[in-house]
Amino acid sequence: MVAALLLDLSGVLYDGNTVIPGAPEAVDRAQARGLAVRFITNTSRQPRQAILTQLAALGFSVPPEQLFTAVDAARQWLRQRGLRPFCLVHSNIQCEFEDFEQHDPNAVLIGDAAEDFNYPQLNRAFQLCLAGAPLLGVGYNRYFKSGEQMLLDAGAFVRAIEYAAGVEAIITGKPSPEFFRQVLASTPAEPSQALMVGDDVFGDIEGAINADIPACLVRTGKYRPGDEDRIAGEFKVVDSVVEAVEIALS
Repeated sequence: MVAALLLDLSGVLYDGNTVIPGAPEAVDRAQARGLAVRFITNTSRQPRQAILTQLAALGFSVPPEQLFTAVDAARQWLRQRGLRPFCLVHSNIQCEFEDFEQHDPNAVLIGDAAEDFNYPQLNRAFQLCLAGAPLLGVGYNRYFKSGEQMLLDAGAFVRAIEYAAGVEAIITGKPSPEFFRQVLASTPAEPSQALMVGDDVFGDIEGAINADIPACLVRTGKYRPGDEDRIAGEFKVVDSVVEAVEIALS
């Protein structure tokens, strides 16, 4: 029996500015039936409030406490340790770190920095990590979909710094098992009673499996034919979130 439904956002509930057909109604059904619905994302191009505003504009009713982001988790990790981060992140979310002291940084955070992924910035991150600063990444996502294009995501740049500096990143979002456990801890469900629904076979599906959470891959968003054969483990594959919610409710 499914007691907690974990939903990725982009590619699962909407694709760009287009709502996946039937998605708002499916989410409403899950909420009305008493499932502990959680919305989880590695998105690092939008601040938290902008994500909530976008979801509302697309027809999704999302209480703020049900939204979990990798950026939130990164803030919490840095705050708990009193660190001064060098933030290689998108200009849209720099405001999320304005309350951190960033002079003389002793930690590195990498999100989806888009055009700011340039040599001086990446080299600064490398130098800090080489000197012993911990490396944080919002996720290991390889690419994401924007409109009809696939674009490089932060994971490729996190891997580059890991390789160059000989360090291992702490991943604050998906596919980190700790991130899934943090989300699940906000519900009354055990891992076996949850269902993770995503379009990223690595970040969403493999990540959930590694956290002992059942998973369901949807054929929307960044899904590409053959993705279901790219990882080991058992998981469901359906056309969209509508069918995934029906599985959760059945």
